[in-house]
Amino acid sequence: MEMLPKTLVEAIKYYSDTQTCINAVAALRWPDGKPACPKCHAVEGGRKHYWLDAQKRWKCYSCRKQFSVKVGSIFEDSPLGLDVWMVALWMLVNCKNGVSSYEIERATGICQKSAWFVLQRLRLVLKDVQPVMLGGEGATVQMDECYTGGVPQKMHYKRRIELQRIRNGQKAKGGVNPGKTAVFGMIESETKQVRAMVLPNVKRSTLMGAILDNVGFGSTIHTDMYPGYQAMPSQYIHETVNHMREYVTDTGVHTQSIENFWSLLKRTLQGTYVAVEPFHMDRYLDEQTFRFNNRLGHNDGTRFRKALSQVGGKRLTWNELTGKGSQPAV
Repeated sequence: MEMLPKTLVEAIKYYSDTQTCINAVAALRWPDGKPACPKCHAVEGGRKHYWLDAQKRWKCYSCRKQFSVKVGSIFEDSPLGLDVWMVALWMLVNCKNGVSSYEIERATGICQKSAWFVLQRLRLVLKDVQPVMLGGEGATVQMDECYTGGVPQKMHYKRRIELQRIRNGQKAKGGVNPGKTAVFGMIESETKQVRAMVLPNVKRSTLMGAILDNVGFGSTIHTDMYPGYQAMPSQYIHETVNHMREYVTDTGVHTQSIENFWSLLKRTLQGTYVAVEPFHMDRYLDEQTFRFNNRLGHNDGTRFRKALSQVGGKRLTWNELTGKGSQPAV
């Protein structure tokens, strides 16, 4: 039986061979061992193909088109070898505080701009496209909101003055402060599975919509005393903790678990990535959520293979990433 890599050193050696990379991606994309032609996979003939050894790709019997293991995945149209993608994905899912594009540049030899694009595409892979409802009868879900963004004291003087001017004009509108991104998170106390998302604001209507979409009826919800959580729908049991007096109530109500996730997130954003624009924040949340939800019951190798199994059917182009095209397909 083939021994799969469990450490970064083993992974670099293992995935240094092109054919090994192709076989690994193909085995996870098509577990039945039958690669599907992206042009005619919907018809029966799309499963009939033959291997072109010189080109390292397949050719479909039906449409006569050639396709590689990259086509129809997050790797599509990338000139980089799969060995570079494997190293970048391994570091992204296994470095607790994330990995910057400059680190990928030094580790793989590609330029920083390409490394940034690679990481953004891989973060799309880590998104949970079929999330299940958190909580349910008898389960407890903790939730909290936080703000991420630059520190005004460290900003350029002109930038700081401009943000202050905008902030003064929006102060009475109840929105998020300029330069800050509102993030809402929930964690199920029993399974320790977390879910986080970017919200336009933290008004009650916005928070209630996110709760109804992600938390099953019958759940016990733990929050702080923020007014946005008041008048919770009757389908939930709502318990609060007053952080002005205590962190945990006598009955065990607290939000320490979700605040632990916030501490990991802010350590990653402030220590590794330094500056993240609001329109990219959702992908950084997906990255941190994937690592957090797969920290138990996994080692570096199994966590990497789970991420690699999700590369199919996802695409993110440069125009989409930089706001020059349509929204990325999930």
